[in-house]
Amino acid sequence: MARTTGSRATITGPLIRDKARRLFARQGYAAVSMRQIAAAVGVQAGTLYSYTPDKQALLAELLESHMQDLLAAWSDDAAADPLARLERFVRFHIAFSLDHSDAVFLSYMELRNLTPGNFARIADLRGRYEAALEDILRDGIAAGRMRIEDPKLTTLALIAMLTGVTNWYREGGRLDRARIAQIYWGLAQGAVGAA
Repeated sequence: MARTTGSRATITGPLIRDKARRLFARQGYAAVSMRQIAAAVGVQAGTLYSYTPDKQALLAELLESHMQDLLAAWSDDAAADPLARLERFVRFHIAFSLDHSDAVFLSYMELRNLTPGNFARIADLRGRYEAALEDILRDGIAAGRMRIEDPKLTTLALIAMLTGVTNWYREGGRLDRARIAQIYWGLAQGAVGAA
């Protein structure tokens, strides 16, 4: 099928991913058809298959690229004080999540729609990110700076709490991002029994 007049691979590919991400986040993966994505992009439905084998591959690519971007953006200094590292993680996670709210939503709500192979790939990437926080918590326990009964469970609870901000935050609302990050930092200190 011929490419729509004016479309170019360097523009169309990213546009397909952007529109699919938005549609999946707003309507749910199962409710969105390839025809809807094509219409949102302004191309014929057959054109999509020049960029992705199918809708499942497109979802997996979106989730994988989000996790890779998240891992690439995070850096830690293992020699720093564990509480300073945790504060940095809290502020980083909130900022990154708010800047990528559609991708975050997909990462949590659409995992169930992945095939087992795709799920395993994404779970591995998520595990690497979770391990980064768990390392901070374990170092905090070892340094006597945190009192945590179960570092793995605390890791999952903290990430869920921090990610939850994307469900209710609205730009221009009562609290700005800096204030929200400060409040969440206080909550995180309490959650880890900061000393």
